[in-house]
Amino acid sequence: MTKKVFVSGCFDILHSGHIAFFDEASAYGDLYVALGSDKTVFKLKGRLPVNNEDERLFMVRSARSVEDAFVSQGSGMLDFMEEFITMKPDIMVVNADGHMPEKQELCVEHGVEYVVLQRVPHEGLPPRSTTALRTINQMPFRIDLAGGWQDQPFVSKYYPGGVITISLEPTIQFNERSGMASSTRRAAIEMWGPRIPTEDYEKLSKILFCYDNPPGTKIISGSQDSIGIVYPGLAKAHYEGDYWPTSIEHTLDETLLQFIEKNIYLVMLGPREDGYDVLDGTNINEENAKALALSTDQCWDAIHAQDVKAFGASIRATFEAQVAMFPNMLTPAAQKLIDQYRDKAYGWKLSGAGGGGYLVLISDRPIENASQIYIRREID
Repeated sequence: MTKKVFVSGCFDILHSGHIAFFDEASAYGDLYVALGSDKTVFKLKGRLPVNNEDERLFMVRSARSVEDAFVSQGSGMLDFMEEFITMKPDIMVVNADGHMPEKQELCVEHGVEYVVLQRVPHEGLPPRSTTALRTINQMPFRIDLAGGWQDQPFVSKYYPGGVITISLEPTIQFNERSGMASSTRRAAIEMWGPRIPTEDYEKLSKILFCYDNPPGTKIISGSQDSIGIVYPGLAKAHYEGDYWPTSIEHTLDETLLQFIEKNIYLVMLGPREDGYDVLDGTNINEENAKALALSTDQCWDAIHAQDVKAFGASIRATFEAQVAMFPNMLTPAAQKLIDQYRDKAYGWKLSGAGGGGYLVLISDRPIENASQIYIRREID
């Protein structure tokens, strides 16, 4: 009997990468595709798909390797749960950047084989992603490597310190609230379109910070978001009790950027729990702020020394300092995932507090089912 193969996704602006994925997945059996509804896509991505769910369903069903497709009736990252349980597939296939422990656990629970594929374009065709096709010069995301929270005065007033950020090419379709500055990125697109203007980096960062936090904003987005998006490569902003840093160090040294790309891995976390509040029960004081600042300096030094073990240890130390101040950052689900990878990495941190983001791992050995990043270089 032919096996039933299950895949899920948005599959907006159907392209060669999708077809290559369908072809590879269908090699395992009859392929069934679960499509995220327009409502689910909007909630996860912060935008409606270009093609609505009826159009996407028609196109996916028309693919030669697809047995059938349907729109999932649930919501969130596991919106296909009801259909999955009803269908009882033999195999679930995901791309590496769509791997989630929750998906794997669901398969284990129901006796379904779980297969993770790498993104490989069809022979002779270039790599494609929906994000790449939506824009020509793509607006970057950002990730803070170390020191996050120091850009808030209620932390750096206790002890000055830095925040290290890297600007990311959008090779992964990061969800909303994933710790990749998606809301600030959206503000940048509203203001500038799909590309950052060619101007002084600090000036542009200040403009974006102000646009992202207009007068009357109650919860100020940290300026590390605008700095991390605008400054290509690697940046370290130093804070001393104010929203804007007193200085910004910046490097585009190719050997350093390649060192980071080679040794950093991302594993997707499940969604945040309803009612989650990272600011509840905080323990912000000089001791914890100092620990965060010092570990961030150690991270900066480790990157420049290209010492992967010290890099991992400093990332772990900065994360522990964050959790000491904001205990709610580390949920039971996040702790479970860290424990799963503890022996495979030198260090770890979360990109999205309390879920919804990624577990960031530092390792000089490939980590199974994890994605890697591409750092944005100089603007053309």
